[in-house]
Amino acid sequence: MPYNGFRNFMQTLIETDNIDIINEFVSPDLEISEITDRYSKNKGRAILFTNTGTKFSVITNAMGSEERICLALNTNNLDDFAKDIKELFNTFNKPHSSFFEKIKLLPKLKKIGGMMPKVITKRGKCQEVVMSNLDINQLPILKTWPYDGGKFITLPVVHTKDPETGKRNVGMYRMQVFGPDTCGMHWHRHKGGAKHFEKYKKAGLKMPIAVILGGDPVYTYAATAPMPDNFDEYLLAGFMRKKPVKLVKCLTQDIEVPEDADFVIEGYVDPTEDFLLEGPFGDHTGFYSLADMYPVFHITAITHRKDAVYPATIVGIPPQEDEWMGKATERIFLAPMQLAITPEVTDMNMPVEGVFHNIVIVKIKKEYPGHASKVISSLLGAGQMMFSKILIVVDDEVDINNYVEIGKCISENVNITTDIQLGSGPMDVLDHAGDKPSIGGKMGIDATRKFSEEISHTIINEKRNEFNSEIFAKKLFKNFPEATAINTDLFKIGIRVIFIGVKKNKSGIIRKMHSEICSYKESEGIFSLVYIDDVADISDIRMLIWRAANNFDPKRDSIINQNDAANIIGIDSTRKSKEFDGFQRPWPNIVVMDENTIKTIDEKWSTFGLKEFYTSPSKKYMTQQYKGKAIAED
Repeated sequence: MPYNGFRNFMQTLIETDNIDIINEFVSPDLEISEITDRYSKNKGRAILFTNTGTKFSVITNAMGSEERICLALNTNNLDDFAKDIKELFNTFNKPHSSFFEKIKLLPKLKKIGGMMPKVITKRGKCQEVVMSNLDINQLPILKTWPYDGGKFITLPVVHTKDPETGKRNVGMYRMQVFGPDTCGMHWHRHKGGAKHFEKYKKAGLKMPIAVILGGDPVYTYAATAPMPDNFDEYLLAGFMRKKPVKLVKCLTQDIEVPEDADFVIEGYVDPTEDFLLEGPFGDHTGFYSLADMYPVFHITAITHRKDAVYPATIVGIPPQEDEWMGKATERIFLAPMQLAITPEVTDMNMPVEGVFHNIVIVKIKKEYPGHASKVISSLLGAGQMMFSKILIVVDDEVDINNYVEIGKCISENVNITTDIQLGSGPMDVLDHAGDKPSIGGKMGIDATRKFSEEISHTIINEKRNEFNSEIFAKKLFKNFPEATAINTDLFKIGIRVIFIGVKKNKSGIIRKMHSEICSYKESEGIFSLVYIDDVADISDIRMLIWRAANNFDPKRDSIINQNDAANIIGIDSTRKSKEFDGFQRPWPNIVVMDENTIKTIDEKWSTFGLKEFYTSPSKKYMTQQYKGKAIAED
């Protein structure tokens, strides 16, 4: 059954032993975030903070596991939604020759019609209490990281309307608190809300907006889903919850919201008004997204349920709760992608280290030469897949969740001169590696087995098993004092990739180093050398991949020296600076908690009544953070 408010979902978490409750006072200013980060990095449960200094409780990490995201979306398995979508499509797409066969479709048509959102005339539960004092600070809004620009609403479900068609868009755009009745509206130019804004701007009209928090958790998920333009997110929500979403009209704005939401924040954006500086914000990439200019949201009403609970999430270095929301999207939208774009794709995986858009792996039923290249081109131009940075294609029999197996496929099947496609295109605005915002390099990797027509010549070195890491390292450190560390762990398990820590001290050092290494006899058999900053923990492969994917612009930072006999692809995933790289944009710091907050939570932990103590994850990364604030300094 669908949930009637977030507290109803919270009760399910209690009944299934999926939540811890902290009754001691915990400040929304950094402290809730620090505790939540410890939980999310240790596969911990959801957390309810009942003493926040306001009259509202805060719940975090509510959907931060496979079990909890399934509970939130009212399913036993995320793949079930994809099966339902396929069954629905196949039922209506196949020919129905007889009158009686067509009659049999009527119940299914009625069922689909019953999923459409419905507007009711009476007030909803979300309007039980109307706040007389328009001060958003009455809510326990979190400041999540030390160098954030302020407090941010992190799970806002934002409702806008197309002024020409009246069609609704439901999206999730973080909101920084500017004042008692104003917030920033951080929508990106590719998003539905921003497109509506441009139409209001052209018409010279104020833009009505309503923001909800809570309600059935499926609303929160639907707001993040990569829906086509003009497709009502509440139709998706109705399909998922198997019951239509009931909507009520707002009190001060001409817009509708779910009647069972916990909070409703009504207001408007005036397109004629100057934008304000919003940010920085410790984002889901694990780096700060830097301050920029965004529209101002003016609050005209705040209403809530009598039993309202404030849902919040934190984002930062993975894993976090958003890993599981991303996993839901991966599973649910596989079927539409197969049906509408690439039927040859049999599965998809977006590793958490790739923070959704940096690394995407798909497997295909390969049927002809160039098939993988066709899939790469199709997907990099499809909807929000256009934000993908690195797209890897493997054969159908490969276990797409086994990263060792995928690494071996890349090592064994990829000819770097013919099987790696480099280009450029739209990027998520949060990507910091590109020379300019919102556009950057793309890499497509064909790691499938090759048909004879696809093989022009063989470059994979047959002597790869003779690689001697000790001799290689000794020569590297002798010739390059800038090299600080080396990790050959992947090579030992058949993935011919080596990480090299580098302390950059001059322009062009990475390319010079790579060119010389390629000439070493000891480099025979290496497929790729990944250059990483010396501050990184060279022993942690997963975090090295996370850093590399964030800091790498494929078109600019891929080093392919086709004349070198070794033919090794270099990946420059070091931080870029104006001094050594001619990089003109600010480079962000990674997101870690400050020492005072860590110490405070350490000291208070024993009073929380929790079963287990978790060490702050930030301690691991503090030595990897460049000095400065949100921006790394040269």
